[in-house]
Amino acid sequence: MSRPVPESAAEAGLNEEDLDPDPIKQFQLWFAEVQAAGIPEPTAMILATADREGRPSARTVLLKSVDRRGFVFYTNYESRKGKQLEENPRAALVFNWPQLRRQVCIEGSVSKVSREESEAYFKTRPRGHQLGAWASRQSSVVSSREELDGRLAALELEYRGKEIPLPPYWGGYLVAPERIEFWQGRANRMHDRLVYRRQGDGWVVERLSP
Repeated sequence: MSRPVPESAAEAGLNEEDLDPDPIKQFQLWFAEVQAAGIPEPTAMILATADREGRPSARTVLLKSVDRRGFVFYTNYESRKGKQLEENPRAALVFNWPQLRRQVCIEGSVSKVSREESEAYFKTRPRGHQLGAWASRQSSVVSSREELDGRLAALELEYRGKEIPLPPYWGGYLVAPERIEFWQGRANRMHDRLVYRRQGDGWVVERLSP
């Protein structure tokens, strides 16, 4: 259960002088406040991708790490989003935390993380999730729920007492940001929108009309 969130953050708004010069550090500051507020599923983010012809699709995924490189999530590389990222390695992310009247929108290029990094993360997953990565041919048509459950049951027997390896088609993606917008809700729809835009090796910050 999330704890009550004071209105002070929204009342104070978001001012340029309060921002960290590094948008990743600014994100980490906001994310720490989201976690402290006990908001459910704070890592949930909308991931938007498009194929080579520009046809978009979107879904919710979970942020697994964020560092100076950008934002990392994990998935099946043969899924619909994986195929679109292979054709068009760019994406947009949206974090929406309505309890704090905050939103973060990110745009950038996408690349796979190293096999070693994916293996290290895979080992931290619950065993059932590891088996699920093998059982599900994500985004492909399946005849029935029973077929899925049968695959999982067979894998449970196959790997009983054994370490479950990382599937060759599964791993992480890194979204390297080129644009990050921090949105703070304000009264009368006069919201604060401050955008970091990549410029050379640094960032410029601009305020947008709400």
